Amino acid sequence: MNSYHWRSQDSSTIDIDIDPNLQTDVLVIGGGPAGTWAAWSAASNGARVILVDKGYCGTSGCAAASGNGVWYVPPNPEAREAAMSSREALGGFLSNRDWMQQVLNQTYTNINLLAEWGYPFPVDEEGKPYRRSLQGPEYMRMMRKQIKRVGVTILDNSPALQLLVDAEGVVAGATGITRQTGKQWVVRANSVIIATGGCAFLSKALGCNILTGDGYLMAAEAGAQMSGMEFSNAYGISPAFSSVTKTLFYNWATFTYEDGTPIPGAGSQRGRSVIAQTLLTQPVYAILDRATEQMQAQMRTAQPNFFLPFDRAGIDPFSQRFPVTLRLEGTVRGTGGIRIVDSTCAASVPGLYAAGDAATRELICGGFTGGGSHNAAWAISSGYWAGKSAAEYAQNLGEWGKQRPVEAVGEAGLISGGNYQIKAEEVIQATQAEVFPYNRNYFRNEQGLTESLQRLNHLWKEIRSSQAGDSQILQVREAAAMVATARWMYSSALQRKESRGMHKHLDYPEMDANQQHYLVSGGLDKVWVRSEGLGTNKELAIASS
Repeated sequence: MNSYHWRSQDSSTIDIDIDPNLQTDVLVIGGGPAGTWAAWSAASNGARVILVDKGYCGTSGCAAASGNGVWYVPPNPEAREAAMSSREALGGFLSNRDWMQQVLNQTYTNINLLAEWGYPFPVDEEGKPYRRSLQGPEYMRMMRKQIKRVGVTILDNSPALQLLVDAEGVVAGATGITRQTGKQWVVRANSVIIATGGCAFLSKALGCNILTGDGYLMAAEAGAQMSGMEFSNAYGISPAFSSVTKTLFYNWATFTYEDGTPIPGAGSQRGRSVIAQTLLTQPVYAILDRATEQMQAQMRTAQPNFFLPFDRAGIDPFSQRFPVTLRLEGTVRGTGGIRIVDSTCAASVPGLYAAGDAATRELICGGFTGGGSHNAAWAISSGYWAGKSAAEYAQNLGEWGKQRPVEAVGEAGLISGGNYQIKAEEVIQATQAEVFPYNRNYFRNEQGLTESLQRLNHLWKEIRSSQAGDSQILQVREAAAMVATARWMYSSALQRKESRGMHKHLDYPEMDANQQHYLVSGGLDKVWVRSEGLGTNKELAIASS
């Protein structure tokens, strides 16, 4: 056994005994669609791959919990043009046509590959395969099977806590714990892919309570940058008594006040804003009364888990009204995330790659949520590209990459001899108090953002100077990740003095043509934000096979 150190900024260390034999070419952190596609791609390109998952790869995360639409468009020029242009205005004209085209190409290829592997796609009325949606349990079960088939080693229930870097700051693996035993693990790798999903701040949105921004924090501690974090205030409609935030079927809903009177505008494209505004003062009810009997049967087949809460409560949502709420989905259905610098899906730190919801999706969605469809396509495509690129990087580095001296980076909650042992639950609740309220996050203004940011900065100072108890290391790191995510969100939101995409700024209610740019952010003890032109990530040379 060798001894590595958890490094703290005050140069104190905590010695941990680890098995030095966990070495690989590519380490993938996260076991959802992006992580499994990355692992499959890296292994298929000749790399040795280890995948670590905070939960059980194949069942954890938002994709595994339900049905997923997919931005799957056959290579018909008119259809592709319609697919790309349909949401450009909604996203504030921040998306990139080159990236969109490449994502459509790669998604089409990989979805067809799923069919070759035996995924049970349904057929339409004409007997043609319908490939624009995936059932999460079947999809992720197949992906786990496929990555095992190509030799990927899976460490389930093994959340990563810190990245390893060499003397030059190049990412060289990660450390974490095994949930069942609490013991530390270390994986040395030539390259690392962050595919940990987004951050929903433990809002109980379906499948999202494992998504706390861990990858953002680890990446930032190694020096990586974020992009689009102002576009992180996505809320999903949910029955007030349920965590199911699948929203497609609400297109056939009538939203009413408590007395049954329809709420004007609640069923329109801007309906979520109307619902949020109404919920500030009174309850909102819904009924799926616009669905025909044939549609009702199809809905139950397409999204069976949507109806489970209703069945358990004895409610027929097609004939009975039920109370609804909005649950924060943050960057899971937002578009912000780790900034990628080129077509390889590399982050701004050597040796580190990002994929799926952990990476910014502005390139294909702009400033408005891609929902399941675009995000699912991005997870497939970015995962594939990141895996291929990380494998090539690792192979070029050779065996020296796994022999170089390394150390763990990241201090929040891990400082030996910190001022006190912080209570993670208190930090989490305080963070949620800043990001959950509609009148603070959904409808933003300069005063509210500034006040929230001051409190979040204070929370960060507390957690930065604290030490987690042995049984709370994971929870404290999750709390730190949520605080860091919220600070990038609100710092970026203050910088974007306009309303664009999902960013609604009450002090600046119009879109400003002079702010048609990305906002890149970073830093931990001191957060910074700067603008970046739309052409920075334009050059693409992605092989689709």
